[in-house]
Order: sequence, then C-alpha cells, then structure tokens
Amino acid sequence: MGNDYLEFIQDVKRKTGIDLSLYKEAQMKRRLTSLYEKKGCKNFHEFFRTIDKDPQLMNEFLDRMTINVSEFYRNYKRWEVLQEKIIPRLLKEKKSLKVWSAACSTGEEPYSLAMVLSQFLPLSEISITATDIDVNAIQRAKLAVYPERSLNEVPVQIKKRFFTQEGSMYTLSNDIKKAVSFKKQNLLADKFEENYDLIVCRNVLIYFTEEAKNQLYKKFNSALKSGGVLFVGSTEQIFHPDQFNFETEDTFFYRKK
Repeated sequence: MGNDYLEFIQDVKRKTGIDLSLYKEAQMKRRLTSLYEKKGCKNFHEFFRTIDKDPQLMNEFLDRMTINVSEFYRNYKRWEVLQEKIIPRLLKEKKSLKVWSAACSTGEEPYSLAMVLSQFLPLSEISITATDIDVNAIQRAKLAVYPERSLNEVPVQIKKRFFTQEGSMYTLSNDIKKAVSFKKQNLLADKFEENYDLIVCRNVLIYFTEEAKNQLYKKFNSALKSGGVLFVGSTEQIFHPDQFNFETEDTFFYRKK
C-alpha cells in the first residue's frame, strides 16, 4: 500500500471517524482514484486537502465510498421467505418486533420491511430503525421519492397501495414513511442497541475485509435477542455461522442460538 493512501486513510479517520482500512483496499482505491482524477487531483494527498476544505466534495466522497445501489424488495425470493417463514415465526413469540435496517442507504430496504410487516400488523404499531453512515443517503431516504427502476420488484398491489406516481417518479405514502426512523451510524465504530428481533444488513458486508466482517457478525449477534434473525445479502453467505453463535434458518437468514 502506497504511503500516499496510508496517509489518506489516517486523515479521513481523523476527520470523519471512518476507517477505510476496514474496506477491501483494491476496490476502494479504484473507486476513489476515479473520483479524485475527475476532480483534477494528482494523488490522495492532494485529494484530502481538497475535500478537507470543501464540504460538498466531502459529501461526494462519502457517497462514492458507500455505493448507494438499492431497490425495493431486492432479490424478491428472499423477501418471500421473510414474509412467509421468518416473520410469522417471530410474531408467534411476541406481538411486536424490534427491527433494524443497518446500512439502509436511500431507504428502499427499511421501507420494504415496513411494507412486509404491514401484511401482519397495523402500520401504527410498526417501528423500524434505519441507519447509514452517509447523511446524503439518509436525506434522500427521508424524501422517499424514487425512480421507476427502484420499484422493479415491488408486487403490483403493494405498489398501488403505497406509492403515488408523479411523472417518472414515485412518492411513498406517509404512513410507510412514519414507520421508519433514520439516523447516522458508523457500523464499524459505533455501539449497537440490543434486543432486536430482526436485523437486516444486505449488500454492504461484501465491501469489508474478512476481519471487519467477522467483527460485525459478532456485534450483530450481540445486538439480537435469542432466536432473533440476521438477514444478509445474496453474495454474503456466512459459511461458518456457528463460529458467531448463529444457525442457518434459511439461505441468507441466520438465527441467534
């Protein structure tokens, strides 16, 4: 690793609390190099000096780093398993669920969770915590206006019930918006709340080093109550769940022992 990038990692950590060394290096360097070249910088040193002075560019850097690719009901078959198997089991044990969407990006995932839970409970009884490191993404999530492509996998009746089309954009209904509360959080550095019944963290862990991933599995496990479930993305299978006190309940669903 060049000294230039090492120094950049230290500077960014000091400034933002984000530790880039926990992300896979080759991917992150490639992504950030293309951004600094676009901004006319020659190296990471120059890039940091530039973002340090320019809050808007700092936001763009955070956006680029956190890759906001998201859509509703992404990998639809997994959401069916959630709706038909996981949530009914969790609701057998208690009447309301404590749910967290970790690294929620622009809100499609926690809002999908609210829509799924609305099949079982009145919306007034649903409360989902959604967190992300990127404040811009959270602002967009709170607006809750989405392009058509984000809704590709949304079932037709759900689309009719919860979205209003305006031109080429779709606005989410207020009662779904009210079911989700957003806040900023750094997964790797911050403490987690506890006693969750369901934690959803999908398509984020692939960007972390093995060491950072293992640390997160342990933190997620501690944040769940016994029998609670961690739902991960379709490229993020945990190969030895027992090592983190999990057992596989279904593909990409892990139950705390």
